[in-house]
Amino acid sequence: MSSTTLPTLVKEDVRENFYRLAFINILSNLMVPLSGFLSVAFLGHLQEIHYLAGVTLATILFNYLYRTLSFLRMSTTAITAQAVGKNNEDLIWLTLMRNALLAISLGILLLVFHQPLGNLGFAILSAVPEVKEAGQAYYDTRIWGAPATLLNFVLIGWFLGRGHSGKVFWMSLVGNGANIVLDYLLIIHFHTASAGAGLATSISQYLMLLVGLVFICRELKLKKIRTLIGQIWLSQSWKETLTLNRDIFIRTLAFLSTFSLFTNLSSAMGTMTLAENALLLQVITLTVYIVDGLAYATESMAGMFKGKGEYEQLYPLLQMSGQASLTIGLSFAVACLLFPNSLLGLLTNHADVLECLHPYIPWLLPILGFGSLAFMLDGYFLGLAEGAILRNTALVATLAGFVPLAMIAWQFQSCYLLWLALSLFMVVRVTLLSLQVPKTLKNSI
Repeated sequence: MSSTTLPTLVKEDVRENFYRLAFINILSNLMVPLSGFLSVAFLGHLQEIHYLAGVTLATILFNYLYRTLSFLRMSTTAITAQAVGKNNEDLIWLTLMRNALLAISLGILLLVFHQPLGNLGFAILSAVPEVKEAGQAYYDTRIWGAPATLLNFVLIGWFLGRGHSGKVFWMSLVGNGANIVLDYLLIIHFHTASAGAGLATSISQYLMLLVGLVFICRELKLKKIRTLIGQIWLSQSWKETLTLNRDIFIRTLAFLSTFSLFTNLSSAMGTMTLAENALLLQVITLTVYIVDGLAYATESMAGMFKGKGEYEQLYPLLQMSGQASLTIGLSFAVACLLFPNSLLGLLTNHADVLECLHPYIPWLLPILGFGSLAFMLDGYFLGLAEGAILRNTALVATLAGFVPLAMIAWQFQSCYLLWLALSLFMVVRVTLLSLQVPKTLKNSI
């Protein structure tokens, strides 16, 4: 059997394959915040704190640049998984080649226009001169990793679409491990501060890319690739790829804008409110990294089932993924409710912040409960390549679910209403996505 095929799964096998993929994906995902945490720790121990503040500022720019371009990962997974289900080896390789070309083109554009993009970003973000200077130094070195970062999105999506989570794990291990080592050497040993942190991230992305390319070269058939080169430029295939990428881009932009507006409104309500909300957002972010491991597994398997035409397998997949996601989301929320000082105390030693934080912790229940299901359903519809559903759901959840109540919260300077707005955003997302599920099951229940 070819390495790109997957045997037909019966319902008992769905569980085994799902949890195998999910476990490896969760391990890979957790390396990202761990690497980020250690980078912050290295910068935070420097004598001047403005280096850490500058990197934090510049990271906002990269979050928008890279997260909005993460459609490269998502669309690659969806199309590849369906090609695997159809046992269409040509489409599997063409998906990699097309999206790799797109990633390289976008990466080069980021390098060409990095100066005006940086100037615009730092003009929008407010900070004192020394903080901006440190942020600019980080930006100027990290941006050179853009082509590798975007290509890694494609390779990770391609491996996930084929169910090869182990390869993604090794890419993540090498990339994030190298980032930690290089952070220590460049920041602590060579005293390059924020510029060193950016350079460490860039180099680690190229090392991560190298690992992915090694995996590809081990199964690359040059004769096969030469026969496919002429098909790369087929206009209909490019139209379908770009349409899906556009829809996922809009979905991601709406999601990022919601959390950015939440943070900005928190800041407008005062430093204490910003600090409190930032801590709870860290809990939400960590939970999302774990739930995304389940979402990635759901995405891969849903795409394969659609490609095979085995729609009867989608319902048990949704059941398992939904139960696991909800369990994780509610577990984190309940743990913070029961042990707030112990858990949130790991993030800050300011007793006044922890004390003021207690009334807002219950908001984690609806946000992580509904949110965990929403992220899982995102993965499900990504696997089915239903970009329009994801786009429309995200826009409605942001513009109708979050923004109106968030504006009222800002008007009344109410942190409770702000958290209610974020909760409503999650509720609208999961409700609208759930209403679309029956259409995908093809009367298989």
